[in-house]
Amino acid sequence: MPAIDESIVSLLDQNIETIKGKNGTIILVGPINLPVNLDGETVLFKWYCWLPCKDLVHTEGGCKETERTEFIIEQLSASNLAEKQQSSVLVHGDFENSPEALIRMHSICHTGDIFGSKRCDCGFQLHQSMKMIASHGAGALFYLSNHEGRGIGLFSKAMAYLLQEKGYDTVEANLELGFKDDTRSYDDTLLVLKHLRSKPVTLITNNPRKLEALKASGMNVDGRIPLWGDISEFNRKYLETKVNRSGHFNEELTIP
Repeated sequence: MPAIDESIVSLLDQNIETIKGKNGTIILVGPINLPVNLDGETVLFKWYCWLPCKDLVHTEGGCKETERTEFIIEQLSASNLAEKQQSSVLVHGDFENSPEALIRMHSICHTGDIFGSKRCDCGFQLHQSMKMIASHGAGALFYLSNHEGRGIGLFSKAMAYLLQEKGYDTVEANLELGFKDDTRSYDDTLLVLKHLRSKPVTLITNNPRKLEALKASGMNVDGRIPLWGDISEFNRKYLETKVNRSGHFNEELTIP
């Protein structure tokens, strides 16, 4: 690779940080201005993306603390990051200093978030939580790209869908394919959250495991806001399984 232009390094360096955690170092890039269309209204968010250092190709001994940005640039084109998954966070308002802030830890759902599938409520939850954060004035939506299918991956999720069409519920399908019901980890997410904010947060979720992970991390938790909606004949069994098999809080949930 040819020598890296020092002016490029200087431009990028002020918005690249490394954060050390128990699972290794992660690289945080941002903030980046991201105007978002929410139901016809333009809302300004700040966007960050993070990457585990181990996903770069030449990281023996970890990411270099000296000449860090130059080192990262050197690795990018050879690391095939498009074939891996990176998570990110969308921040609104004065997230660092606001006395009250909402957060949503949203697991990627290729079918629901992108295609608008009604087999689940993920697309609705993604859109609605962004609106809630914007309306509140300060908050962050963490978009967790290694959480597809509760951590089993997109292809495995497609296999699980085939079993669900034969009558298995979400939990049963994952177990029959050799997975646990839920294999998701929030360690890196919580590391980034603590880096961006130390004040209390209110979590938008129906999932007690997310709330437990947040509290176990030592983060100050103000409370929780439920988020149910877009209930239909297509996702009735899916939602019932969340409550009856996965222990999701069920207040404000009425399944027709």
